[in-house]
Amino acid sequence: MMNSLTATAPIRIASFPKPYLRLAVRSYTNAAATTGLRYAPLAAKKAQQQTHGKKGISSTPYKTQEYFPPPKASHIQEVDSSWSHPVYTYDQMNKVTVAHREAKDWADWVALGTVRLLRWGMDLVTGYRHPGLGEENLPKFKMTERKWLTRFVFLESVAGVPGMVGGMLRHLRSLRRMKRDNGWIETLLEEAHNERMHLLTFLKLAEPGMFMRLMVLGAQGVFFNGFFISYLISPRICHRFVGYLEEEAVVTYSRAVKEIETGALPDWAQMEAPEIAVQYWKMPEGHRTMRDLLLYVRADEAKHREVNHTLGNLNQGADPNPYTSTYKDPSKAHPSKGIDKLKPTGWEREEVI
Repeated sequence: MMNSLTATAPIRIASFPKPYLRLAVRSYTNAAATTGLRYAPLAAKKAQQQTHGKKGISSTPYKTQEYFPPPKASHIQEVDSSWSHPVYTYDQMNKVTVAHREAKDWADWVALGTVRLLRWGMDLVTGYRHPGLGEENLPKFKMTERKWLTRFVFLESVAGVPGMVGGMLRHLRSLRRMKRDNGWIETLLEEAHNERMHLLTFLKLAEPGMFMRLMVLGAQGVFFNGFFISYLISPRICHRFVGYLEEEAVVTYSRAVKEIETGALPDWAQMEAPEIAVQYWKMPEGHRTMRDLLLYVRADEAKHREVNHTLGNLNQGADPNPYTSTYKDPSKAHPSKGIDKLKPTGWEREEVI
């Protein structure tokens, strides 16, 4: 019995795919880190100092190691996305501001209270504390590049859930009723895709360890099922919830942009955005820094804030989606996919229906 076991063990280990062995070893190493996040620019800086003896961080995009080897399809040059991102101008992005829609009824209060509870948990997990007026320079509110990336990765991995759940349930509802959905599905799925692109962009700057991946897995499992059940009960409350959630996202990214401008994040001062971001947002020459990247992400979150507050104002089962509708009178202001007519608290139903 013992001889047979010792004889088969080496065969099992040797036959295990090497990429998976490397993944297991790397994950075990990452789990020892308290934040569970390997900050790629700092790692690159250390490697650069060891190999070349130079100080400072290169302004070129940093790429993390792939967990699995890419598919062997050398004849494919690029994979295009089904959704083309609208082009934002620099002036439009700089006009994005923090805003809050006041709760008007019990449904709004339920959504707002849930967001505040979720915000407390997310702040606890990511080590984030938002300073009050005049408290920005206190040590307990200090945020580093690593801490910001930890928060961004965790935030975006959860933010991609609502659009996918809402689009999926409305798709199934359309199949059951054998009727059109009036354009809601496309907007919700595009929102989920946009949030996923945010995550993929930040993953070019940070490589999550096992601890972070387990946190994301747990949060996504709880949040997905909770949002799934909630959307079945009240889609309106769910859209209002996402609207309030995006309000908090705008606050977060606005603070990060301000800290770059004040010099509190020196590693990001002149760092260029990853190539995936340049292509997705069609970032022009001369506006491809980390600050510019955060402006694009903040503009997206501001748009999601408007879209979900608007959808929360509509009749969920009958009204068409104003963001995919064509209006008879183009001279009047109507919702659009861009941020040229951005309404922070959403469009009211009588304005669009």
